[in-house]
Amino acid sequence: MTHILLVEDDKSIVTNLTEFLQKEGFAITAVDGQAKALDLLETSSSEFDLLLLDVSLADGNGFSVCRAAKATTSLPVIFLTASGDEYSVVTGLDLGADDYIAKPFRPRELVSRIHNIMRRYGKANTLLEHKDLAVDVIRGTVSKNGQEIILSALEYRLLLYFINNKGIVLSRSRLLEALWDIAGEFVNDNTLTVYIKRLREKIEDDPQNPLLITTIRGMGYKMGD
Repeated sequence: MTHILLVEDDKSIVTNLTEFLQKEGFAITAVDGQAKALDLLETSSSEFDLLLLDVSLADGNGFSVCRAAKATTSLPVIFLTASGDEYSVVTGLDLGADDYIAKPFRPRELVSRIHNIMRRYGKANTLLEHKDLAVDVIRGTVSKNGQEIILSALEYRLLLYFINNKGIVLSRSRLLEALWDIAGEFVNDNTLTVYIKRLREKIEDDPQNPLLITTIRGMGYKMGD
């Protein structure tokens, strides 16, 4: 799983972006300032795969963090910049940043840029597998024993969440929270039941006796041991 260090001091952006990227299969560690980011780069840079970095920070700026990252690590860097801020874009690229995206941005465009950079660095984990299932996160496709399975957007997101949390018992409330859709509408409890049933019908050999997504009575659901 790609682990992103997000350096951003706008709490609403951190919250929304973290939720979205986690649903897309990324692990996120967020800090709100230059000092905290520099400390993590010094002590734990090997834990991260990419740096997502705001230019303006409460206790400094992203340029210092980018300079340190490029001097001491091999982490790719994407800058988040204010729309039309040409100076920040040029400065960031001159410091070695790999890409930039202007705020406000479309989350799926950011995900596409992250995948492109990870491929460029040879770090992309584009294929997630569990038993006879394979999920290609770049193409957004799912196959079972080499045969493609057509899933709805919500079924795909549900499967992706299970496969990124293998071995973990996921409560219904946690699944409902994870399936908050991009339009901001909640998936209700009854809908969750329907989608788990539909997903099992598509991926299980015997949906009445599921082996891939199992029910843990009184607790929730689990994929894998």
